[in-house]
Amino acid sequence: MFEKKVSLPDDAKILIVRLSAIGDVLHATSVIHNLKRLRPDCHITWLVSPPADSLLQGNPDIDHLLVWDRRRMDKAFAGLKFKKVIACLKEARSLMAPYHFDVALDIQGLFLSGLLTRLSGAPWRIGIHERHEGNFLFMTEMAPDITDRHKIRRYATALQPLGIGPDDFQPGLVLALPDKLHAFAETFWQSHGIKLHDPAHPLLMVNTRTTWPDKNWAPENFGHALRSLPESIQIVFSGAPGDEAYIRKAQQALGRPALSIAGETSLLELAALLHTADLLLTGDTGPLYIAEAVGTTTVSLWGPTHPDIYGPLTSGHHFILSPHGCTACCKTHCRYKTNACMHAIKPAAVTAKLKELLG
Repeated sequence: MFEKKVSLPDDAKILIVRLSAIGDVLHATSVIHNLKRLRPDCHITWLVSPPADSLLQGNPDIDHLLVWDRRRMDKAFAGLKFKKVIACLKEARSLMAPYHFDVALDIQGLFLSGLLTRLSGAPWRIGIHERHEGNFLFMTEMAPDITDRHKIRRYATALQPLGIGPDDFQPGLVLALPDKLHAFAETFWQSHGIKLHDPAHPLLMVNTRTTWPDKNWAPENFGHALRSLPESIQIVFSGAPGDEAYIRKAQQALGRPALSIAGETSLLELAALLHTADLLLTGDTGPLYIAEAVGTTTVSLWGPTHPDIYGPLTSGHHFILSPHGCTACCKTHCRYKTNACMHAIKPAAVTAKLKELLG
């Protein structure tokens, strides 16, 4: 079924295909870091799509970043504009054409990522076992399947044909913060009246929304969970501009003033702010993994997904799992249309964990 595998030279040119999303791209940085750590002679090029590309800028493990915006193709495909789809794919092929790749690792496992991997011209193309159909058609070799459910370890199987096994793997995400962003964080918080590096006034950042509707905890629950915290704790809500109405409901339930910075930062600026925080409260979404990458302690809420599949593998992270019988379905929309798993997480349990961690 597959073509004959080629040998890998000492200075191998390796293409990584992982287009999106924010959390998954950061998960993949762990794989690439181990590849570069164990094969420092290799040259790594990464094909990625905005906005996740900003999180790879300055990554010391990446020699070259190719940015291709898949959103335009997705929009064209949804509108049945197939000429536009073909034009977008040709653009991707032209982007990769100047480069020679000895091997391409597809650690997304989609039909689209497989097609892009094939368009790269790499003679050795390694895919991973995911639930998506058709990806294997573009591969010359499939990485071994494993029983471990965690995404990072499943992504890391792509390294096994290169001689890097699970015993060689060290967990940890990589996100490079330029020095100017550390200065930005200091100035930003000062302008908003937030005290830094003050043990008497710990900084708790709260991310209330995710991209999956049924991973969202009710905004009132956030407010109720935060309501009995000491007033000395500085509470700051973060999020995208579209999260503002949701945050307002949480602020109303909280019953006391709390800053919202929704829509005020880029992803890297948010990373710099999270780096200064004492704790992040969040669902299973991109900021959780940004916080992990910059070394911030987190408390995360889990219902339709599970930390055994997606959660941080490094220390300093605390998980509150739904006690409901129906969890970890990994569906973007609840099949029963009740979102019962997230509703089953009680604010009191979250309050207790926050008080434990914030003293």
